[in-house]
Amino acid sequence: MAEPLPPTRSRIPGSGLAKGLAVTLRTMTKKTVTAQYPEAQPELPPRTRGVIGLFEENCTVCMLCARECPDWCIYIDSHKETVPPAAPGGRERSRNVLDRFAIDFSLCMYCGICIEVCPFDALFWSPEFEYAETDIHELTHERDKLREWMWTVPAPPALDPAAEEPKEIAAARKTADKLAAEQAARAEAAEAAQAKAAETESGAAQADPTQADPAEGDPAQGDPAQGDPAQGDPAQGGQAAAPGEPSAPSGEPSAPPGQPSAPPGQPEPPAAPPSGPQEGQS
Repeated sequence: MAEPLPPTRSRIPGSGLAKGLAVTLRTMTKKTVTAQYPEAQPELPPRTRGVIGLFEENCTVCMLCARECPDWCIYIDSHKETVPPAAPGGRERSRNVLDRFAIDFSLCMYCGICIEVCPFDALFWSPEFEYAETDIHELTHERDKLREWMWTVPAPPALDPAAEEPKEIAAARKTADKLAAEQAARAEAAEAAQAKAAETESGAAQADPTQADPAEGDPAQGDPAQGDPAQGDPAQGGQAAAPGEPSAPSGEPSAPPGQPSAPPGQPEPPAAPPSGPQEGQS
């Protein structure tokens, strides 16, 4: 058995009209604010859908944006080029080169599907909205105009502190850490090789007997403090006679044989004159 409906409250005739008039009266009492456009530019929200900017360097001509566009307002032309191998013996590769990228904004309904499906972040929303034209055919903007709008794209908002790190930043950080680790490993290997080479050189110098200590001197030259034995003692005067040669006379004359020498401290007697005839005598 169906339950009875709750009783409805009776409405006062004209209550809706009174509420509408109350809103009108409140608005009439407030001061009118007029946006002084174009002298004063409006403050647009950060996610305003004005026009679409193209970052040409990221476009790979994959045609996803043109295929997914429900209005078919994106026109793309390209050609293929052969890229030489990066290393000798490698294989040549072919790549697509963008020739034309145009958007017909007379057909665009600003759904943003092309921006969402782009896998390489080549399309962005720009808050620009002053692109009105007097001719509808001039609303088809080529890639040069789309690139100019790219520089008006605002910076993305900051991430929430509790949010996960974007995959692009994580991949870039992982690559940078890997390169830093490889460079550190190369530096350590170079230092170890230098230390090993220094140890090898020092061990070879200690094990080689031909390298004598310069403080010990050359045994073939003798001791310089003792002098050369072939030259004799300089303090005793004269030089030592070589084998087979008569000895050199000393500084004082020796007494002739058979004549006694003068005692120490007394002068020696004069020598006897020669017995032969003298000059000047007949």
